[in-house]
Amino acid sequence: MKLSLVTVVYNAQDTIGQCIESVICQNYYNLEYIIIDGGSTDNTLQIINQYRSHISILISEPDKGIYDAMNKGIKLATGQIVGTLNADDYFADHEVLLSIAKAFEQQDIEAVYGDLDIINQHHQIVRKWRSGQCKSGSFNLGFMPPHPTFYCRRNLFEQFGFYSLEYGSAADYELMLRFIHLDKIRGFYLKKVMVKMRAGGISSKNLKNRTKAWAFDLKAMRKNKLMFPLLALMLKPLRKIIQFI
Repeated sequence: MKLSLVTVVYNAQDTIGQCIESVICQNYYNLEYIIIDGGSTDNTLQIINQYRSHISILISEPDKGIYDAMNKGIKLATGQIVGTLNADDYFADHEVLLSIAKAFEQQDIEAVYGDLDIINQHHQIVRKWRSGQCKSGSFNLGFMPPHPTFYCRRNLFEQFGFYSLEYGSAADYELMLRFIHLDKIRGFYLKKVMVKMRAGGISSKNLKNRTKAWAFDLKAMRKNKLMFPLLALMLKPLRKIIQFI
């Protein structure tokens, strides 16, 4: 089974090397690795080119942001399964992609998601995000799987659409909400820490960004027919808070 992995990057010279090394150390070899660079102006491209023999497709050009870049990568993908790994993140161990492939081979599923650890600059865990199995109606209660652990069959994007740029920083949440809650794809919870994600995403940098993110979340909830959008909006951050360690 061929997996396509997309990394989008822009001016990430401090983290892109570790991200790529975690990919090339995977014990799974039927992999198409795609990197979409937004036209970095630091040393990001020089670092990427050190690993060029391990990269199937590399594009560097201006884009409309992270989700536009993800769409570019997904449209170039040829694997049956597609996932993403952000330039600030890295795989938790060498068996992640193998575990994902086995799940798709052994289960009658269309998507996989799992767990991740959020880490600080010293690689210490500051929060454990444990997804748990999505049940019918889970999104109504604030459920959201960690997007960096979300892998799905490539044909779903052609069937249900790509990341929508009108949802800003919530485009990943909206896509999973659309696929899992609205269109009811067959998902599988892989009980495994798959990704180490660095703390400090753009949506949580300050109150202004956080308020924008809530507005985008609410828009996505209403669009995808959550039963009580305002209740889900309140429960969604609470589910994260209780997982602090």
